[in-house]
Amino acid sequence: MSESIEKQAEVPADMDNERLDQVAAKLFPDYSRSRLQAWIKKGELLVDGKQVRPRDKVRVGDLLTVAARVEQAVSWQPQDIELEIIYEDEHILVLDKPPGLVVHPAAGHADGTLVNALLAHAPEMGQLPRGGIVHRLDMDTSGIMVAAKSLPAHYDLVEQLQARTVKREYCAVCIGVMTGGGTVDEPMGRHPRQRKKMSVLAAGGKPAITHYRIRKRFGHHTCITVNLETGRTHQIRVHMAHKHYPLVGDPLYGGRPRIPKGASDELVAALRSFPRQALHAQGLGLIHPDTGEEMQFDCPLPDDLLGLLDVLEREDPVVSNDSALY
Repeated sequence: MSESIEKQAEVPADMDNERLDQVAAKLFPDYSRSRLQAWIKKGELLVDGKQVRPRDKVRVGDLLTVAARVEQAVSWQPQDIELEIIYEDEHILVLDKPPGLVVHPAAGHADGTLVNALLAHAPEMGQLPRGGIVHRLDMDTSGIMVAAKSLPAHYDLVEQLQARTVKREYCAVCIGVMTGGGTVDEPMGRHPRQRKKMSVLAAGGKPAITHYRIRKRFGHHTCITVNLETGRTHQIRVHMAHKHYPLVGDPLYGGRPRIPKGASDELVAALRSFPRQALHAQGLGLIHPDTGEEMQFDCPLPDDLLGLLDVLEREDPVVSNDSALY
C-alpha cells in the first residue's frame, strides 16, 4: 500500500545558503533524511521546479516542492529464521536463499518467509517498501539475492534493475541435448487460461530476454549458464520450456519427469526424486548504491544440484564438454 504526498515550503532567511538536504529535513520534519535524499535523487523533491543534488545550496525564497508516493511500512512480523549472508553493510545485504524459502508473505504463505527472517535480522528494514526486497527468486529456486537496508539504497537498486544494469547469472539443468547457446527474446505475461502460470505471448506481453550458453552436454540433458536481461516472473523456466528444453524437476512447465530409455536405476531415482526446478542463481553484479563501486558476488551450487550433476556425469553418458562443469 502507498499514499501520494504533495507538499511545498519556501526557504526562510535563516536557512539561506544551506544544503538542500539539510533544509528539506527542517522544512519537512515528518520524513527522515534518507527518505528526503531519495526523493531529491529521484526528482520528486524539486527546487523552483528543477532537480538539483542533495548537497547543492538553496537561497532564501526558493520554493521546495514534493510530489511523491510513500510506501507504508510493512506489518509482517520478525521470525528467527537462519540466513546465509554473503555480504552486508548499512546499505545492502546479499544472501544465499535456500530452495523452499518463499521471499515474502502472500496467499498460502503468511509467515516463515525471507522477509520475516530479514525483519528479525535487521528490524529497520521493516520501514522500507516490501521489507527491503527489490527482486525475487521463486520459492524453489536457490541462490543469490540482494536486499536494501536503507531507503536511498532501495530506490537506487530498483533503478538499476529497471535500467537492466544488474547482472544476474544462473545455472540450470535442462531436459534434452542442446546444439548451442543462444538468446530467447519472447514477450511474456500471465497465461490466458491457467492463471498460476506465465507464458510467451504473441501480443500483450512484456519484453523478456534470456541469454544462455552451454556449460556441459550429457546424453539426454544439458547444463547451461543463463544471463537475464529482464526479470519477468518464471522467465528462465518459461523461456526454456518454450525452446522445448524445460528444466529438470519443474512440474509447472516441464510436466512429469522424463526418463531416458535404458536409464540406470540410479538415474531414474535421481530424476524422479529431484525436489524442485534445477535452477540456481549463481552470480550477481551491481553498483553499490552509496559508494558507486562495481561489486560482483558469487554463490556456489547447492548440494542437491551438485548431486544431480554428479549422477548425470556418471549415468547419462557425456557427449561433449564445453567448459568446466562447476
